[in-house]
Amino acid sequence: MAWEGSWEALKPRITTALESGFDCVVVRPEYTDQVRKLGGIKVACFGNERNSEDILIIGRGGEGDGSAPLPEDLSTSIDINLAKAGEGTVAGYVEIKNKEYENFAVELGKHVDYLLVVGTDWKVIPLENIIAGLHGVDVKIISGVKSAKEAEVALATLELGSDGVLLDTTDISEIKRVQEVAERSSMSRLDMVPAKITTIRPVGMGDRVCVDTCTLMHPGEGMLVGSQSKAFFLVHSESEESSYVAARPFRVNAGAVHAYIKVGEKTRYLSELVAGDEVTIVDRDGESQNAVVGRVKIEKRPLMLIEAELEGDRLSILLQNAETIKLVGSDGVPRSVTDLEEGDEVMVYLEGTARHFGMKIEESIVER
Repeated sequence: MAWEGSWEALKPRITTALESGFDCVVVRPEYTDQVRKLGGIKVACFGNERNSEDILIIGRGGEGDGSAPLPEDLSTSIDINLAKAGEGTVAGYVEIKNKEYENFAVELGKHVDYLLVVGTDWKVIPLENIIAGLHGVDVKIISGVKSAKEAEVALATLELGSDGVLLDTTDISEIKRVQEVAERSSMSRLDMVPAKITTIRPVGMGDRVCVDTCTLMHPGEGMLVGSQSKAFFLVHSESEESSYVAARPFRVNAGAVHAYIKVGEKTRYLSELVAGDEVTIVDRDGESQNAVVGRVKIEKRPLMLIEAELEGDRLSILLQNAETIKLVGSDGVPRSVTDLEEGDEVMVYLEGTARHFGMKIEESIVER
């Protein structure tokens, strides 16, 4: 496997994995400390007893790779009993050679934190059956792959896909390609719809929040913000030049401190955000990705109330009254709040459930 070899051969791959945002590398136990000197990444090692690694992988050299025959009674398996007795974070390794090994993988998955499934011919790995067999079990399924193409299929299987991939390669470029595939697979699509502007009026001074991220946004991208916990306007990033200031494509001037911002499946108050938090970047088509907050600026500025109507619902947001603050029109073109008129259409996201402490709940809540 690609994790075997000299430190000189492994180091460039580990460095590339670190730079690409991988969560973990698999190395021999004697390289654990050297990996940690390179940066903050988890270290996994194969073995039957724990040393200084973050994740102990059992199964290689046992039933998991066919080195020992599978017992008729899987409960007597050496690997399963090791998993039951294991301390700390444990991963189980299984090469899927036939239906019996598929069943063994499902049984082992009930006793470990991670299940690494690898096939001699990846195209016939019954990943769907393993995912279904472990539905509801608190285990992360990791698929062994050798390329970005295989990773894309694994991460898409059964829509939910595997929870991650174990990449076996000596090609540094392939490491980067797999990272790109993983990033795309984590993006979800939201149903964005146009809503008609009904009210635009200044309301006086208030505290507003600028969210600066560690990601450069492109024209058309922004964040979902609103005064109601189930109705969000697409507030555009400052990724366009203006006659007043240079572009700041890392920033969204998101709105007043009371407003909600959609973050993944939850919501947060804008005033709660701090450096290091995650936020969600969204475009007109609803494609989303996560970004890390680098800084939050709260300053007193003149605000304006913007209201829109969608299917009888009234949606509202308070934004800074400035030419650089924009919503995204139904045509995908950013529109400055100072140029908005009643009857204009802007892109919004509307949820069908209420929220309690940022979590979705089936409850009737009226927000005005």
